[in-house]
Amino acid sequence: MLRLRVNTPPAFSEVVLADLDAFLIDHAACERKASALALSLVVRYRDRRELVREMIALAQEELDHFAQVMALLDARGLVATPDERDPYVGALRALVRTTTDENLLDRLLVAGIVEARGCERFRLVAEALEEGELKTFYARIAGSEARHHALFVRLARTYFEVPLVQSRLDELLEAEAAIVTKLPLRARLH
Repeated sequence: MLRLRVNTPPAFSEVVLADLDAFLIDHAACERKASALALSLVVRYRDRRELVREMIALAQEELDHFAQVMALLDARGLVATPDERDPYVGALRALVRTTTDENLLDRLLVAGIVEARGCERFRLVAEALEEGELKTFYARIAGSEARHHALFVRLARTYFEVPLVQSRLDELLEAEAAIVTKLPLRARLH
């Protein structure tokens, strides 16, 4: 797993459990957006075969997760709400550089960091839940997020020199730590 520079406070789990419905609704939106991100990388970088192959598989997996969370919402009598702006993801995306190569590198690394933070937080939620189907689901989702963030970093290392990837990853992880510590804890993934 990426070594995030700061840990999510344990109080995060308490906030989530106090409004689990809101967390589930946000989780559904995050899975849908993750699938869309993977497909947007396919469209933009269609000449990079390994990236295209991996992002198609990722989009399918994220869409499957979206369907699973939507089933959880349905079972609880909940409906998805309009998307809210995600200040965490927005702040990270603001760090993505715009030149062609730098843009790809940054998009891959930011996606990896978002997945790493998701892994950490899903694991915290799984640990806080009582034994049962939802606990098992979130433990499984945390494992998926771990694979996903590793995939994004591996793809970055496929297309860019390892020292460059590591240097930029370190910069982005430091920035992410500053971002995450300034945000309030909410019953949301980020």
